[in-house]
Amino acid sequence: MKINIIALSVAASLIWGGAILLVASMNVIWPGYGGAFLEVVASIYPGYDTGGGFGSVMTGTFFALIDGAIAGVIFGWLYNFLSQRFPGSAT
Repeated sequence: MKINIIALSVAASLIWGGAILLVASMNVIWPGYGGAFLEVVASIYPGYDTGGGFGSVMTGTFFALIDGAIAGVIFGWLYNFLSQRFPGSAT
């Protein structure tokens, strides 16, 4: 069975982008929420700053959407590639 790479890419993009949007938005409302997680995110995504307000939240979300899409494509391609090389037993 092959995975639809585009569907996986969109799903991964929305999940990761949504997670960053949610945690970063909650951090703006309640400073300190998810601080350690957002510090790691800030060290990876250029232009994102924890506690930087709405613009920073949108910057982090944008990078997360792109990052999730790329990860979904890589995972889907790798799964399809390996499933052809190592076929499982038919049930």
